Amino acid sequence: MQAIGAGFGLGLSLIMAIGAQNAFVLRQGIRRSHVLAVCLTCALSDAILIAAGVAGFGRLTQAAPWIEPVMRWGGAAFLVVYGARSFLSAWRGGAVLVAEGQGGEALGPVLLTCLALTWLNPHVYLDTVVLLGAVAAQYEDRLGFALGAMTASVVFFFTLGYGARRLAPLFARPQAWRVLDFAVGLLMWTIAASLIRGG
Repeated sequence: MQAIGAGFGLGLSLIMAIGAQNAFVLRQGIRRSHVLAVCLTCALSDAILIAAGVAGFGRLTQAAPWIEPVMRWGGAAFLVVYGARSFLSAWRGGAVLVAEGQGGEALGPVLLTCLALTWLNPHVYLDTVVLLGAVAAQYEDRLGFALGAMTASVVFFFTLGYGARRLAPLFARPQAWRVLDFAVGLLMWTIAASLIRGG
């Protein structure tokens, strides 16, 4: 259960970071446009990347044991920087969600946009393949860690997509984004500290 919880927590914290993909899911949810397809696409893409990261990194560290500590310290450094950026964003404020007008979009272009925002984003590989793979190596139950991270992805995207209409008035206010950014930064730094202590 510890590995599942850790995977869920780290997976959720990485996904929660405000970015183009999340803004797209929010926008589709607010417009009620192909929400199920968009959420499934994001969650399944994450599951593939998480599985590749956890499985591939495990085999790689067996072949080259020096990679694990390098990746662990690199992951901790990344989380420190990522958290600092979230804190800076919370300090500056000013981010708001601008909802577009509703429209009857075709499914094809919506899914292509969703896939592009997911697979063409270099950070997704760093987050899911490298970082989650590195942290998973700290646990004997890597499968549990991966399942926790995958579950976080499913929970987050479906909550975001289907809860978007309720959240729209909230995230029209910059203060809401500041609170979210601060929470993400705090979680990132907490996980970085746990990686450093493991060294």
